[in-house]
Amino acid sequence: MAIVPEVQDVSTAFKTAMRRVPAAVTVITSAEGTLRHGMTVTAVTSLSMDPPSLIVCLNRKTLLHDILLLARGFCVNVLRSEQVNLSAAFSGGMPPDQRFRVGAWDISTDGITFLTNAQANMFCRKVAAIPFGSHSIFIGEVERVHARDPIDPLIYQDAAYCSSIPVDSSAV
Repeated sequence: MAIVPEVQDVSTAFKTAMRRVPAAVTVITSAEGTLRHGMTVTAVTSLSMDPPSLIVCLNRKTLLHDILLLARGFCVNVLRSEQVNLSAAFSGGMPPDQRFRVGAWDISTDGITFLTNAQANMFCRKVAAIPFGSHSIFIGEVERVHARDPIDPLIYQDAAYCSSIPVDSSAV
């Protein structure tokens, strides 16, 4: 196992370390008025089971950030391993007004666009937005969940898409 040399610049070292942390790939969707938007995000984390809630971290320079400041809610669409094209489209590969042409989308009764064949959809009511550094932390209380089998989420690690492979823990 190779040891990466210590880097003096903390920002560069932090980026190097975070590239080693795998994350599920999601597309966050929201709407305000007639404007709907979606963006690929890996900075999604569960926060609490009581109440069920999660956090989404967004750069303050993004359109989705501005929409979420105004919107009542959002949806976290967890992508499947075969949905790399969706991730690419929603991470800047396509203009915002064309992104929803890729994939199977529907609109919930509360007006939020969601991916009908995602690994999971978590519909959230926004309860807080906390600015920090270049980003804001959005806290969403989960109101509804759609989870689908088989479990095969799209993972992002070290600037590459990956799949998760269960480990046989019975050998421990």
